[in-house]
Amino acid sequence: MPFDLWITFVLATLALLMIPGPTVVLVLSYALSKGRSVALASAAGVALGDFIAMTASLVGLGALILTSALLFSILKWVGAAYLVWLGLRLLRSASDAEGMAPSAKPDVTAGSVFRHAALVTALNPKSIAFFIAFVPQFVQPQAALAPQFAVLIATFVTLAGLNALAYALLADRLRRTIARPRVIVWITRTGGATLVAMGVLTGLLRRPG
Repeated sequence: MPFDLWITFVLATLALLMIPGPTVVLVLSYALSKGRSVALASAAGVALGDFIAMTASLVGLGALILTSALLFSILKWVGAAYLVWLGLRLLRSASDAEGMAPSAKPDVTAGSVFRHAALVTALNPKSIAFFIAFVPQFVQPQAALAPQFAVLIATFVTLAGLNALAYALLADRLRRTIARPRVIVWITRTGGATLVAMGVLTGLLRRPG
């Protein structure tokens, strides 16, 4: 892949990653309420989810889903239900944690947050639609595809993981600066409500024509 084409892909990816989505909201919510170890796990989960979604898209799953109304609907509703479930879970966690430090809650572990972040990212139908529309612009048909796909996937996943990590560390610093459980509870509730809203919006998403 030519260096100038790769740099263009990097700049375009960075511009797109600056727009917060469900995964960023999830990372921020967990980082604000649970601390740095969970924040790091959520960022790693985002990277894995992007790897799964992008790889599946490039090997043809994304194109199949976009041409099949049934498959698109299944993915859409699974993703929407999962976002709503996570949002309600965060809301319940904030309510249970009121009056005490949210980081003391034992029911949220780094491993569970890693899985949640990976699933939210991989099950987002917008991600697959995006990869199908976005990535081909940076592929040279006359060259071998596998090496190009490997470079593009590695680049996007790395940048997405670093972006999520930056959000997580920023939220963790903000959490330690606030150091007030009641404020953190309300921030967690806001994140939960946002995830529920994003789940509803995902359910209303129409298949690209």
